[in-house]
Amino acid sequence: MAYLKLGAALAFAIFAAPVYANEDGVKIGVLSDMSGPYASITGPGSVVAAQMAIEDFGGKVLGKPISLLSADHQNKSDLGSGIAKRWYDVQGVDAIFDVPNSAVALAVAGISGERKKIVGFSGASTSTLTGAACQETTSAWAYDTYSLVNGSIKFLARQGTDTWFFVALDSESGKAFETLGTRAIEDLHGKVVGAVRHPINTADFSSFLLQAQASKAKAVALANAGNDTVVSLRQANEFQLPQSGQTVVALILVLNDVKALGLETAQGAILSESFYWDNDDETRAWNKRFMDRHGAPANMMQAGVYSAVLHYLKGVAKAGTVEGRAVAAMMKSMPVEDFYTKGAAVRADGRVMRDMYIFRAKSPSESKGPWDLYQKLGKVDAADAYLPLEQSTCPLVKR
Repeated sequence: MAYLKLGAALAFAIFAAPVYANEDGVKIGVLSDMSGPYASITGPGSVVAAQMAIEDFGGKVLGKPISLLSADHQNKSDLGSGIAKRWYDVQGVDAIFDVPNSAVALAVAGISGERKKIVGFSGASTSTLTGAACQETTSAWAYDTYSLVNGSIKFLARQGTDTWFFVALDSESGKAFETLGTRAIEDLHGKVVGAVRHPINTADFSSFLLQAQASKAKAVALANAGNDTVVSLRQANEFQLPQSGQTVVALILVLNDVKALGLETAQGAILSESFYWDNDDETRAWNKRFMDRHGAPANMMQAGVYSAVLHYLKGVAKAGTVEGRAVAAMMKSMPVEDFYTKGAAVRADGRVMRDMYIFRAKSPSESKGPWDLYQKLGKVDAADAYLPLEQSTCPLVKR
């Protein structure tokens, strides 16, 4: 576990009571995958993003400096839970951010709910975090399974892609993608002709991809993430799925993955993100600072960490306390304003409402620079991208 000291001091408080200062300082933790399949798309880059947000806020809140901790949950729910408990109960951490891997995130959400502590999820994809497992003090900042399905799958289905095959991670998020995707496809009069599930960190996708190829589906949806997406896309190209006319849709594919694959391999893949470094002048300026530290552009998960940490600190300052329920209520009352999104609402279920963009990975001849990797195909407004609030299973939502 890395400890990045930016200062020391912690403000403790009781809900709706005066702030009581503690010499340990305000503490923020980034709980991520630092060494596994999601490390390149979250991990160290998420720590950099959190550190930038703290510095941009001014390094202090409630008159006290801020400390940043980080830890590797290794994609193990019991390890992630143990770290969260130790951070909250022993080390006085006030808020946790990132938490890729939906199973780990759901475990941490339960712990934060019990302790009334803040968690801002950017790396986890499951919609359950803002559904049945929502907590008063949790929020989701970059995307979820519903918005990704509502993006690329519906975009292609509306253009006539009517037969699909799923290659899904055997996990909470993989199953959610498959279920939501099937529903979206069938609602648009398409058909899912088959599906297979694989374990995390699979090295050989040949048997899964051969089944997808044999299905003759017009589109093959990869419902996985990180290194699993990179390996499955690379092997899909080796088995010539795109060359034979099958569109490969990567449901969680970010810029780092496309770069790792190379455009020769990734070209033509369809994906959806809520952030792209080259969207406008403001995103380009922020991303230059991020690249100077991290060496690669930020993706939506890492940008989401920055946005969540910055908004949290604004909430603490305005609430005058670090007490989780008071800060969460303040965060939901304030629009999210940063380079990522202007005027985004944090809903009652904790969902941060951001637009989703549909991209196609460029061909090598289309790219004008080492990180010029996407062609924008369209946009899905936030109101259409996410599950309507009236359909939410979150117990916090008033009917």
